[in-house]
Amino acid sequence: MNLPAPGTRYAEIERETLETTIRVSIDLDGSGTSQIDTGIGFFDHMLTQISRHGLFDLVVHAHGDLYVDEHHLIEDVGICLGRVCSQALGEKKGIQRYGWAIVPMDESLAMVAIDFSGRAHLEFDAQFSRDLVGMMPTELVREFFHAFANQAAATVHVRLMNSGNAHHAMEAIFKAFAKSLEMATRVNPRQLTVPSTKGVLDNPN
Repeated sequence: MNLPAPGTRYAEIERETLETTIRVSIDLDGSGTSQIDTGIGFFDHMLTQISRHGLFDLVVHAHGDLYVDEHHLIEDVGICLGRVCSQALGEKKGIQRYGWAIVPMDESLAMVAIDFSGRAHLEFDAQFSRDLVGMMPTELVREFFHAFANQAAATVHVRLMNSGNAHHAMEAIFKAFAKSLEMATRVNPRQLTVPSTKGVLDNPN
């Protein structure tokens, strides 16, 4: 059975609503280059971490009703990122399926684990020392990962194991997500089929 050729695991999406206009593309076999513009500086910084530490080529251009608040845009980027990851994985033949990472950022320590099971689920356990980092509300970190998990049909566990500085805590989470996503989407040359005893990893939605 043929595995995906390098560079073929690419997807892009454009999504427009009355609240946001978003374009996202991803190459799962990239080199960590990114073009990120959401209008929320710290969110741009976090998305860049996903690209750089996951070695994904990632483009995110997003504009939305920031005069209302940041919720719609951050959640909708999570939706789009989950969808392009799912599309780029296709039937998921040959992938590792599971990924996990524990990442320190000075005093902060974060754990993220991912399973591209076809079942959307998020477990999120993180408390932050302040409500905003830059112009990004810390409460929207959960909303981003919830949207991703739903659209990627993945089980995602996020746990902030130690924290102090909110910037460090959020960055540790996003870096751990990047590393676990890279592991889960990596092609294993020994895994010649879909990594499931069922033979499929369907999105039940």
